Amino acid sequence: MIRKPTRRETARKPNMREAILAAAEELFATNGFNAVSVRDIAHAAGANPGSVTYHFRTKDGLLLEIYRRHCGPMNLRRSELLAAARRVRDLQDRLEAIVRAYVVPAFTSGSDFAGGGARFTRLRAVMSAEGNEVVRKIIAQTFDDTSHAFIDAIHESLPHIPRTDIVWRSHFLLGALYYSLVTPERVSRLSRGEADGGDAAGAIEQLVQATVAAFQAPALDQAAPARRRPVISSKP
Repeated sequence: MIRKPTRRETARKPNMREAILAAAEELFATNGFNAVSVRDIAHAAGANPGSVTYHFRTKDGLLLEIYRRHCGPMNLRRSELLAAARRVRDLQDRLEAIVRAYVVPAFTSGSDFAGGGARFTRLRAVMSAEGNEVVRKIIAQTFDDTSHAFIDAIHESLPHIPRTDIVWRSHFLLGALYYSLVTPERVSRLSRGEADGGDAAGAIEQLVQATVAAFQAPALDQAAPARRRPVISSKP
């Protein structure tokens, strides 16, 4: 006969699940994915390793759930803003609206959920740099569809720029977004206090305007010859 869980046990499970998620997110953001074990996560959450496998089956499944709970709402908001941006008739205004649709949700989605918060942004940066194949698949599964939609929309606004150049510039935008969210104090320090790195509205405007200018720069194969560096042959 299978014993039914008591009311107390049923009430405790969601809390334990949240504790495991919070502990895993903090450990992954601090130490990376490879260095953290299921036992480490269970210990930090005040649980036993069996609770981790019960709720998430594997460490991979736990990381995937962390990405889903943060990025699902953020991707949805980005898609909503992108749909509105694509309806803008003026190409210059449309490009700015598209970039803003990508940037704004990362800053304004909230401190703990929907992609917001320095901890999850730090986790994303660490995961991206770690080079783990499982992590790469989770990142691709979470972001590639949305990223393709934005790249295509930008290319429609700048049809004279090769899509490969737009991919590179989108890549640089993502790096700037990470850095702006994780280390805002650097802006305050290097500006000698004249700029507030923690000013989200100011950061959004700076990032949007810089990114729009970068996207509008001449394509690499159209750059002025005088600005190109000579190719140095490796042959003796």
